[in-house]
Amino acid sequence: MQSEIFQKLQQYLNQQVVGQSSLVEQLLVALLADGHILVEGPPGLAKTRAVKALAQCIEGRFHRIQFTPDLLPADLTGTDIFRPETGEFTFQAGPIFNSLVLADEINRAPAKVQAAMLEAMAEKQITAGRKTYALPKLFLVMATQNPIEQEGTYPLPEAQLDRFLIHLDVDYPQAEDELAILRLNRGEAKGEHTSSVPHVTQEQIFSARQDVLNIHMAESIENYLIRLVMATRQPEKYDAKLAQWIDLGVSPRATIALDRCARAHAWLQGRDFVSPADIQAMIFPVLRHRLVLSYQAQAENIHPNQVIAHLMSLVGSA
Repeated sequence: MQSEIFQKLQQYLNQQVVGQSSLVEQLLVALLADGHILVEGPPGLAKTRAVKALAQCIEGRFHRIQFTPDLLPADLTGTDIFRPETGEFTFQAGPIFNSLVLADEINRAPAKVQAAMLEAMAEKQITAGRKTYALPKLFLVMATQNPIEQEGTYPLPEAQLDRFLIHLDVDYPQAEDELAILRLNRGEAKGEHTSSVPHVTQEQIFSARQDVLNIHMAESIENYLIRLVMATRQPEKYDAKLAQWIDLGVSPRATIALDRCARAHAWLQGRDFVSPADIQAMIFPVLRHRLVLSYQAQAENIHPNQVIAHLMSLVGSA
């Protein structure tokens, strides 16, 4: 079965990226739901390692792009190069023309670069000069942000944040996981290999995506999902505190993302139906970067997770 292939892939990635099971699961959810992922967390928490480990298992090319303030759009997309031997311009594709792209510290690039990234993420194509070029059919961007250092950064605009399927907060591992990381690193330095690398073809990925779309979602679950989304747009109907915290609710793109991610989450669990638990598991990474909090909420240092948790307490699944 297709789900067994991805469950083995998940087990392998959890062995390679110790203590970050949530990051591994969300990476696979984004892959199955055909979306992009934004990861935020301090340096050194295996964000890059997770994507590289996934890339080793998937049929397709991987490229890491280090974003810096002096980066230009052409550094991502490519540009027309003059060939003296022919007297013509030919297009030289940039690093964005890969199946898995790691956009490291994406908020360090200026607005023009982010705009070029936006077209690639939203349309799976890039425009150079007067021509438009299609990106690979399998195309996934994982972008990282460092929440600690904000000097010399360009905050992502709301439109680009909305293009990310999910947003994941990565935290430090527990003590027992830290010990396992230490031993894993020591073993790798000695050249030891604990398990064989699974291989997933692109056809298997596309087939799995169709299976995810065919997962059954009851009408009551659909209504529960819609109620959660509408509560972000009409918070005053539910609670005065919620209305004070939310300045702008989420878009229909969030509804679609929550539907796709809940289906992918259920499929990874080996089920052929979506339960309220799947919605509840995915609502945090799907909504936390899409909610626009009020100045009052920011002044009170309210985190989007608190808003979502309060919203869920007000909207029943029955």
